[in-house]
Amino acid sequence: QVRLVETGGGLVQAGGSLRLSCAASGGTFSSYVMAWFRQAPGKERECVAAISWSGGSQYYADSVKGRFTISRVNAKNTVYLQMNSLKPEDTAVYYCAAGRNAVLLRGSGSGSVDYWGQGTQVTVSS
Repeated sequence: QVRLVETGGGLVQAGGSLRLSCAASGGTFSSYVMAWFRQAPGKERECVAAISWSGGSQYYADSVKGRFTISRVNAKNTVYLQMNSLKPEDTAVYYCAAGRNAVLLRGSGSGSVDYWGQGTQVTVSS
């Protein structure tokens, strides 16, 4: 059983930055594709970024491309999401996710996720 714990959410003004961290325990971190999903009120949960086992490949949703950066440090069992130039429409609960299925690297839906974190709120004020 893999446990994922997110930190780093909060309130920020539009144009600001935040960095989310997700610490994993209980499994072999490097054997999982890692991803960040978000869910805004009344909307479906969507994948915003994903990263391959070694970190060599990344996926970004069009809505965050050029503003968000996903990275991982396998030696620390941690994945990060650096969010720059934040917009009010980025407001959501952000979830860390782990999956063995490579389809997760194409921004697939939540069905390809094996483990979820508890979520962290990100609020961007205008």
